[in-house]
Amino acid sequence: MKILIADDDPQILRALKITLGARGYEIVTAADGVQALDRAIAEHPDLIMLDLGMPNMNGVEVIQGLRGWSQVPILVVSGRTGAAEKVEALDAGADDYVTKPFSIDELLARIRALTRRTSTGDEEPVTAFGEATVDFSAKQIVRTRSSLAESVRLTPTEWRILELLVQNPGRLVTREDLLTEVWGPHHTKDSGYLRLYLAQLRKKLEPVPSQPRYLLTVAGMGYRFSPDAIDQEASEA
Repeated sequence: MKILIADDDPQILRALKITLGARGYEIVTAADGVQALDRAIAEHPDLIMLDLGMPNMNGVEVIQGLRGWSQVPILVVSGRTGAAEKVEALDAGADDYVTKPFSIDELLARIRALTRRTSTGDEEPVTAFGEATVDFSAKQIVRTRSSLAESVRLTPTEWRILELLVQNPGRLVTREDLLTEVWGPHHTKDSGYLRLYLAQLRKKLEPVPSQPRYLLTVAGMGYRFSPDAIDQEASEA
């Protein structure tokens, strides 16, 4: 598997190239944002890791440039720890976010989670709720507002969370189960990170994100996809 690492710190580039290379990954590096886009076009990596504070073109601009033509998984590795920076990167199209300093075990777990491919099994591939029609097989979402249809993009991590919830209609999916399935068994306490992703999903899919009807929180326990809200909405029409 080929990974493109973009960072303006040569020591980090060298350390990650040695560490990940020793684990069988093919590593390509870039020292600034413009070089990162050029290498992405030339090398076709399977995953991109990038810093936000790079010269010539910052990380968010690189993400936006990539998302114009590629759906490659993007893992932000940054020293910026504020929630606003994380939200900006995720909104731009990043799939995951790791803050520096980090452990190599955590980094490897995030890489595995982003490159893990899962299927929806025998579940119905198309689900409609609220304004959204979700095609899990084609990985496409269409949201219709006032008779106008628009395409909605989810990150691979958001797709995986949504699949887990929709595959269990009406049933509680615990935080621990979601964290284990998406990020691995060593991240069962990262509930704040999970809340961030649910907020992003609601922003993209719920008619009123601040008053969710379909992607519900079960206080202190986890989350539930509520198909009952679909039936209720139909009866009110």
